[in-house]
Amino acid sequence: QEQRNQGPVMCYLLFFFLWRSGSCFVLSDEEKRKQYDAYGEEGLKDGHQSSHGDIFSHFFGDFGFMFGGNPRQQDRNIPRGSDIIVDLEVTLEEVYSGNFVEVVRNKPVARQAPGKRKCNCRQEMRTTQLGPGRFQMTQEVVCDECPNVKLVNEERTLEVEIEPGVRDGMEYPFIGEGEPHVDGEPGDLRFRIKVLKHPVFERRGDDLYTNVTISLVEALTGFEMDITHLDGHKVHVARDKITKPGAKLWKKGEGLPNFDNNNIKGSLIITFDVEFPKEQLTSEQREGLKQLLKQGSVQKVYNGLQGY
Repeated sequence: QEQRNQGPVMCYLLFFFLWRSGSCFVLSDEEKRKQYDAYGEEGLKDGHQSSHGDIFSHFFGDFGFMFGGNPRQQDRNIPRGSDIIVDLEVTLEEVYSGNFVEVVRNKPVARQAPGKRKCNCRQEMRTTQLGPGRFQMTQEVVCDECPNVKLVNEERTLEVEIEPGVRDGMEYPFIGEGEPHVDGEPGDLRFRIKVLKHPVFERRGDDLYTNVTISLVEALTGFEMDITHLDGHKVHVARDKITKPGAKLWKKGEGLPNFDNNNIKGSLIITFDVEFPKEQLTSEQREGLKQLLKQGSVQKVYNGLQGY
């Protein structure tokens, strides 16, 4: 029985020793030891030394508030509403030239209402002294009292600038336009760019790809044509040589503007497809073609995918 009662007594003595003197902790800390040597114990008490609560924090870590520390000194994150991500569909024409898009949003806004409400609720530790050297710690929810609020929908018009060369998946943030939080700050609204498919052009980075189908006669004799670009200007294409199926033609500077530097543009890459006649040739036409082309038989079998 006597040995069992020594625990509370030792706890009380330790508490008394720590409360009356922090010199053992001062001597173990190099900077505090310098302050102690320069100002003495009175100098430490006058502001060169932390409070006794800090001594307990030094010894017990985060449990220093048990012995006089203030739990509200601990950092608390400000509550924040949820972010909203909205896909914003844009055309390839808008990516090429840029545009301003107006979006109408119904946003819940907090407005003052009659009455009071509990707010800023948090968990706090309460310490109760049961007797000499005996303490009990309990955790309880503590709330503040705030004016009551209600959420009211308000219509707002937001203007989103579609910058030339904007990339698929990029986001345009609107700070504070997300979901509200009655006890904190609203979240953000982010528009995520989604570039729609185009019937003529395919985007790869800053380059544009398209296919042009020509006839067999055009492939053999040459041709001229214009391709209407995304902003309406014409890209002239002229060939006076034989154009093979799958041949590619690069038009530098006819691609999309670079997002970081609009003065730099990618290339337009044109792939040619050759459409063959649907009618069968007569024997005379076949002989005539052989005499005209003077091309012998070329029947070569090889690995066409080698190296890819």
